[in-house]
Amino acid sequence: MRPLRPPPAAMSQARVILATMSMGPGMMNGGHGMLPGTGRVRRGQEMAEGKKLPKGLIKRVWQTFARPYRVRLVLLVVTITIAAALVSVPPRLIGAIVTLISEQPPGAERLVTLYALAMVGVAVVTSGLSVWQRYLSSYVGEQLIHDLRRSLYDHVQRMPLAFFTRTQTGALISRLNNDVIGAQSALTGTFGTLAANVAQVVFVVGQMFLLNWQLTLLTLSVLPVFVILAKGVGRKLQHLTRQSMVLNAEMNTVMTERFNVAGALIVKLFGRPADETEEFGASARKVADIGVRSAVVGRLFFVILGLTGAVGTAAVYLIGGRLALSGAFTPGDVVAFGLLVGLAYQPLAALSNAPVEVLTALVSFDRVFEILDLPQPITDRPGAVDLDRGGRPVRGRVEFDGVVFAYPTAAESSVESLDRWADMLDTTPGATVLHGVSFVAEPGQTVALVGPSGAGKSTILGLVSRLYDVTAGAVCIDGHDVRGVTLASLSRAVGVVSQDPHLFHDTIRANLGYARPDATDAQIADACRAAQIHDVIAALPEGYDTVVGERGYRMSGGEKQRLAIARVLLKDPAVIVLDEATAHLDSESEALVQRALRVALEGRTSLVIAHRLSTIVNADQILVVQAGRISQRGTHDELILAEGLYADLHRTQFAGSR
Repeated sequence: MRPLRPPPAAMSQARVILATMSMGPGMMNGGHGMLPGTGRVRRGQEMAEGKKLPKGLIKRVWQTFARPYRVRLVLLVVTITIAAALVSVPPRLIGAIVTLISEQPPGAERLVTLYALAMVGVAVVTSGLSVWQRYLSSYVGEQLIHDLRRSLYDHVQRMPLAFFTRTQTGALISRLNNDVIGAQSALTGTFGTLAANVAQVVFVVGQMFLLNWQLTLLTLSVLPVFVILAKGVGRKLQHLTRQSMVLNAEMNTVMTERFNVAGALIVKLFGRPADETEEFGASARKVADIGVRSAVVGRLFFVILGLTGAVGTAAVYLIGGRLALSGAFTPGDVVAFGLLVGLAYQPLAALSNAPVEVLTALVSFDRVFEILDLPQPITDRPGAVDLDRGGRPVRGRVEFDGVVFAYPTAAESSVESLDRWADMLDTTPGATVLHGVSFVAEPGQTVALVGPSGAGKSTILGLVSRLYDVTAGAVCIDGHDVRGVTLASLSRAVGVVSQDPHLFHDTIRANLGYARPDATDAQIADACRAAQIHDVIAALPEGYDTVVGERGYRMSGGEKQRLAIARVLLKDPAVIVLDEATAHLDSESEALVQRALRVALEGRTSLVIAHRLSTIVNADQILVVQAGRISQRGTHDELILAEGLYADLHRTQFAGSR
């Protein structure tokens, strides 16, 4: 926020350009280095420059996020107005003192003392208003950041999986950090400054008219120069603001990808640290170039503004001095008028560029709303019921009835600014990947899916948890279409152990408790014993309080799998989905995981993807998936006798054991 007390002349003039640049490259320079590859950066810049703000954005900001804080915002404007009115008082007091000193009428000494004390009183009141103003702006700003971040986080968490497969993680982080702070600055900074400038112009120019209206009009005649300069610079800085936001998002993406364990490992294994640094440096150079351009443009505006202000002030003293010599003006009036001119030029120049400043500040709100406006296709439908309503246990009967599925288009699952490769998000419908898939898994049965990579096995299992919605047909649990039940109850009914289970960078206890936050230590330990992992945890120096590291990298593959099984056991679902849970384990780890799975699957419906056929020979039903269709189904023995893909896979895998 602009200080309540008038700054020195140079600082006063500097605020014109600083207000315009408050969200510009200064923010961008906070994180040097962008996405390697000039083409990607250039595309992002073109997207930034071509984007226009939607109509009704200000109204939406006021009616949504600003609504809870309207009282404090009104108090903030009132405080700013009073402070702006006080700004014009010291010049008049100084002018009166100068006149008393020059004319020395009777009682001048007492009046000089009173005027000096009045200046002190104005300073005290202004200081108090400054503290109150700071409290109001800080309260509104911090609460707004909280509301925006919470809304964004909640909305993103509820987006379908397709959104995350296309979206850059760093870009999302940027929206939650840089853009949210920029939006807060727009509401409490830019609009507060605008209110302060309007109030100061009204009071200061009003005082100037009271002193001499002809001289006031003369000093205001230089404003067209301000208008032309401010508009030109403002448009340029608006482009730079969008570029800086795009570059910041891409920078976050690069750091997220390169600085996690997997990314760092790839860089090291391929010997690319020097290349990464070189490409990163090239992108950082682009950031520096933008910073230089914006600094030069801003400084040029600052210099011309200073010269124009100096010429205006000189004209005041030239003409005002002649009027004083002729007796039409007092020396104090000349001094007061000169001080008022210095206080008028800065807010007038800023107001001439106010539309561009507001638009530039609203860029952050636009980028926040861009995410909040993304549709959430996977939601509870009106009238959705709980699978376990009334305390009735879920039996776990899973039925696929003529399921057809095509992945959503890019335009349906992401936005252009979050996809680094997008010149325009594709709206072409995706190819159909599942064609009339039908099967039934009765309660307590194990149904295995086998087939070549890319056949659609993982897609089938993803539909059970409603990570996606079917294009046609239905997926039912206990006779209820999963689209008609609540997501919360579906999550309670279905547990998943994936090929590469994810663990948060937290303790073992916290990772296990994620499935059941109210679980006791005894329940956690029992789940780990069933998952064949308790003894390993107990042998660790910190036991269940051991931090597993990012993505669980401090644990072996088999240990992570068994922790994932323990987590599912704590959840106690009726249906368990295993997506190649033992695909990349050594023989010893696989044996331990298989023992854990026997406990986990007991009495539960299980859907299993397995490349190692030895793990599913006892399955109640085996489905052979080819090109999105079920080409064979039956038990292990039935499929061996029937010949076909399953028998071929079996012969291939067991040929070396004969």
